[in-house]
Amino acid sequence: MWRYLKAAFWVGVHVPGLGRLPLNAVAVAALGILGFAEPGFWLLGAGLETAFLFSLGLNPRFQKIVDAQDLQLDRDDATQKRRALIGTLPPEGQQKLAALSTTCEKVLDVFRNQQAEDFLLDASRESLERLRWVYLKLLVARANLQNLGTRETEETLRAKIAQIGHDLSAPSLSETLRNSKEATARNLQERLANLSRKRESLDEIDSDLTRIESQVEVILEKALLQGKPQTISTDIELASSFVGGTLFGDSEVTVADLDRIYSQHKTAGGEGRKEAES
Repeated sequence: MWRYLKAAFWVGVHVPGLGRLPLNAVAVAALGILGFAEPGFWLLGAGLETAFLFSLGLNPRFQKIVDAQDLQLDRDDATQKRRALIGTLPPEGQQKLAALSTTCEKVLDVFRNQQAEDFLLDASRESLERLRWVYLKLLVARANLQNLGTRETEETLRAKIAQIGHDLSAPSLSETLRNSKEATARNLQERLANLSRKRESLDEIDSDLTRIESQVEVILEKALLQGKPQTISTDIELASSFVGGTLFGDSEVTVADLDRIYSQHKTAGGEGRKEAES
């Protein structure tokens, strides 16, 4: 409610040569100045301003305009943040995302050629955008995982563990050195377990990336074969997990912001389609 009242306070018109002029704020300022000469203007201004703010702020049509403006600002913000995320990807990841985007655009081109209704075209665009967003998140997580840890392999770690095991079998080993080598062996075992989990996570992400690529290809094939636009399903159960956003590293905050924005777009888009269908 507060953002509608705030928008009503700053409502204005575009004046050639001056830009956007906040008429209401100017009127409030004028009444405030007049009030120094005649205090009655303050009381009059307070009453008029309260009535104006609530009558405009509670107007459903005005609220839709404010929502649309906020949504556009979010979209502009999302575009900048997406570009920043894409810039963090290695060339291979950027190429994979570009290829998926090309296929998504082909789907929309087919729908346009089939003269799909506006609400269906918008819904399809939003569905494909959500798929591309999930795909981008997977690529960011994948790149972050690949950069984690050392370049040592499971073989080198196992070899080090085996060597320590051999050293520990020496009867002449001092107690202090034995304790140190046992601690080192435990650390190496933990690193080996982490490396195994990293490999499993990368395998899951690669599987999810392939699944989304296949899903979009199926959507394109159906659109071409059926000869008429159909509602796009984007319900995909991922094998990988993004719990807590820990796989995103330094991009965690940006990903969380974009998740919030896309969630709002989904809600707003769903409401818009219901109005169009009714």
